[in-house]
Amino acid sequence: MSQKTILAVAVAALALGQLARAQTNIQVFYDFGSDRKQVTTTIEGFYNDNWGNTFFFVDHDFNHKANGGTKAITGTYMEIARCLNFWHSVPVLNGFSLQVEYNGGEYKNYFINHSFLAGVDYFVHSKDFCNTFNFKVLYKHICDTKSILPMQLTFVWGMQDLFGLKGLRFSGFADFWWEDHTLFTDHKGGINPEISHVVFLSEPQLWYNVGRHFGVDNLNIGGEVELSFDFGSARGFWARPCAGIKWIF
Repeated sequence: MSQKTILAVAVAALALGQLARAQTNIQVFYDFGSDRKQVTTTIEGFYNDNWGNTFFFVDHDFNHKANGGTKAITGTYMEIARCLNFWHSVPVLNGFSLQVEYNGGEYKNYFINHSFLAGVDYFVHSKDFCNTFNFKVLYKHICDTKSILPMQLTFVWGMQDLFGLKGLRFSGFADFWWEDHTLFTDHKGGINPEISHVVFLSEPQLWYNVGRHFGVDNLNIGGEVELSFDFGSARGFWARPCAGIKWIF
């Protein structure tokens, strides 16, 4: 479950010279999706420097069950992205960054092929930086996979203190890319295999910093909904709600 939830703040700090501390967090979700019913953990981090910033996350799914309990990790997926911006002092260019990225993983009995991405990120924000938005156009090469157009379009957002409620954050991403892949299952449990050429995936998240009320600002509660179309081997549109906690180190 791809997160990307702090990337917009990261680019804000880089592109406009604001101060931002490095952040590492861990998220634990329970996925209520009808085809999942599993726990997923995400380790996520962002670190900035004079040349740009680095963002990564690693997902682990826990759904291998034996003797009535969960016994092992059944899938791992990771992304790591590097944004480069050497021109923050140039007003007409400071919203743009160059980005390179790697994705890959393994789930149960199949592999997620290596993906290499490169392209441009454009950042916009509100005056107080509470609302941040990133638009990305990326070339995407997926190893051993064909695509009509080797490209991914990404939108990332972050909205802090939503509706004026301090500590409430709405964030997430939406990806659309071209990839030839085989679909096997639908909402009724199965279909004849067929080929799809596109994928859509979005994960809007809502977090509340509940810990601020008792002196533990690290603790957040909330969740996300994974919205997808022809993602993985699942045909059509799916909505998979998750509830979780997040601890910021």
